[in-house]
This record gives sequence, C-alpha cells and structure tokens, in this order.
Amino acid sequence: MISRIFFTILLVASVIFIAKEGPASAHLPSVAQANSASGHRLADSMQVKLDHIRQNGQQSRPDQMPTAMTEEEVNDYIASDHIELPQGVKKLRFEGRSGVVTAFLNVDFDEIRGGQKSANPLLSVFSGKHDVQVEANASGSGGEGKVNVREVTIDGFNVPRVALEYFVSKYIAPKYPNIGMDSEFQLPNRIDMATVGYHKLTVTQK
Repeated sequence: MISRIFFTILLVASVIFIAKEGPASAHLPSVAQANSASGHRLADSMQVKLDHIRQNGQQSRPDQMPTAMTEEEVNDYIASDHIELPQGVKKLRFEGRSGVVTAFLNVDFDEIRGGQKSANPLLSVFSGKHDVQVEANASGSGGEGKVNVREVTIDGFNVPRVALEYFVSKYIAPKYPNIGMDSEFQLPNRIDMATVGYHKLTVTQK
C-alpha cells in the first residue's frame, strides 16, 4: 500500500502512519480533477509520485532514479483530504531538514483517550485541545526505516519523556503497535533509501 512510504509518531501520530493509513491505490481521475479545481495541485503531484513508487516497487528490477517529494507537496496532500488523520488529530503539518522531521499538530487528547479518566499526575497534561509539536530523527537505509522522537511540546511547553512514554504506552500503542518513541520498520515498495533533506523527502528503490 502507498501507506508505508513516509515516517512518523502521534505523529505520536508521523509520515509512516500517513503512508500506512493512506489510500491503497491510485485515485480516480474525477478525484484528481476535483482536487485541482479546489486548488490542491501539489497534492495531485504528490499522488503521481506515490503511484510511481508503488508501481516501481512491483517491478523485478525497479528504476533506481530517486523520487523527491517536497514539503509543500506532502502538506498539500494532507490538507486535500487524501488521507484520514488519526483519531483526535485535527490538523497536521510537517517540516523537514537534514535528518529531522518536525510535525505540527492540533490534538484533542480527550478524543484520543476515549473519555477515560485517570488520576495519574503524569497524564494531567494530556487533556483538552492543544497545539503539539513533535521533533524526531528520521532515516532509512538498507530497506529499514528508523524514527526516534527527540522532543514533544504542548502549547510551547516541553513534555517530560517519562510522561510521554506512559501516555503512548497507554493510549497510542494499543491502537497503533508500530508507533512509539523509538521505531524501526521495514520500508515498503522496495524502498532502499529514504532521506529527509531540507524541506523534502527523497526515496530510492532497489
């Protein structure tokens, strides 16, 4: 599926979740036309590249010419409703620089927690709607991807790692077992290398 092409966390839900939960096949022409009409031309460009990666990965000897996806294409793809965001995530935007992905989210933690209450003080920060920023190292080589969360802030305040790990283990991992503070996974579609650069993601298939 197109789904596993990127990296991520909520982003912790991230760009692996997006690919993993994204559309499984090419969109119909009518959808692409609708996106163009609504101003999402970069999303259409992104779809073409994702389709190429999927189709190239089905070849016995894939074309090794790198495919580069810009930050603008990724974000327009998200904004155009090509994918369904994780439960509780209302907005999502990515920025990339050398080896680092930063996700900017608006999150409804009450929705993620499904109304569950907890007296644990470590979870007190995870309630209501907030702006969340997740910064993570992301890389892929030899067909294996790695994502390591460096820092998470909520409304500008740094979240202690022990509190974040507890929240992820209690509310995120049961739903998305492949997502955590430190994740390793096989890259799909015969992707050999995945490199986060300055405002772009470049993948090479082999």
